[in-house]
Amino acid sequence: MLPDDWTPHRRDDGELLGWIRPQGDDWVAVDLLGREASAAGDWLQAEEALDSAGLSWLADVWVLERGDAAPLRVKLVEVTPGRVGEVGRVVVHTDDFGAIDAPVERFELAWPPPAQLRPRRRGETTTTPFG
Repeated sequence: MLPDDWTPHRRDDGELLGWIRPQGDDWVAVDLLGREASAAGDWLQAEEALDSAGLSWLADVWVLERGDAAPLRVKLVEVTPGRVGEVGRVVVHTDDFGAIDAPVERFELAWPPPAQLRPRRRGETTTTPFG
């Protein structure tokens, strides 16, 4: 659920990049997953952090930790923060490597997503639907 004191920050084409939220007398950039994208600073620094990050990270490979099972290699399918006072969601599915006939598992997570969803680390071994 979005806090009412978060201000949306958009690209020139209107696409939402994240929010800027107050922290004392400073401002912090928050990305579309609700994660801090900058240290506390002035408003322009928060805007720059969101502008420079853009949205390309949404297409990256992510990892979904599953407790006792091996971590899954996943892709973000949907990020819906919800509006102020509404519950949002994040949907991921196992990475299909672009194959149209690959089996995928979908997982619906709360927004902001739990720490079990994280960016893939370089060289990390993960499970895929193919084993």
